[in-house]
Amino acid sequence: MSTPVSNKIALFIDGANLYATAKTLGFDIDYKRLLKEFQGRGTLLRAFYYTAIIEDQEYSSIRPLIDWLDYNGYTVVTKATKEFIDASGRRKVKGNMDIELAVDAMELAEHIDQMVLFSGDGDFRSLVEAVQRRGVRVTVISTIASQPPMIADELRRQADVFTDLVELQSKLGRDPSERPAPRERGERGESRHHAPQFLQRATTMAPRGAGDDFED
Repeated sequence: MSTPVSNKIALFIDGANLYATAKTLGFDIDYKRLLKEFQGRGTLLRAFYYTAIIEDQEYSSIRPLIDWLDYNGYTVVTKATKEFIDASGRRKVKGNMDIELAVDAMELAEHIDQMVLFSGDGDFRSLVEAVQRRGVRVTVISTIASQPPMIADELRRQADVFTDLVELQSKLGRDPSERPAPRERGERGESRHHAPQFLQRATTMAPRGAGDDFED
């Protein structure tokens, strides 16, 4: 009797990148369905979600999403954005989570068989290569359906498997009919029974003034 092949999976979601990719393709991610999809593909050890937050704002539109993910099986990793003035005197916001994601991936590599990276950022190419050297198969999820493509060519070539997000729309997309009527929302402004509904308006970065730039 043959031993079943082990398939321990960890998801690494670059929140800003996945949000931008799904938005470009014209749909919203249902994070409950996303978790279910990968739980069906093996033993899902971890699902990390990385995002930067503008701390000094009274309300950030991503907070309801972060709270929901935190309570529903995701490991949310956040850090405060840093503001600085560039050489031309413009205010810029820096909120890069690459290091946090890379450290977690390297630490977990010896415990998993498959890494699923939701990002098209070419900076992750060397991380993917390092994880592969430890015997881990790496699937990268982004898109080439947009113009220009959301995934860097070098990252796509490095991955063992590249999956276009557009192919997963039917499995991961949020059903627009799930949006509840206003009267169903709880005291925090969101319905606890329709948790995925706020995913359609969660933006990874809060709105900025017209003269501001966001630097990755």
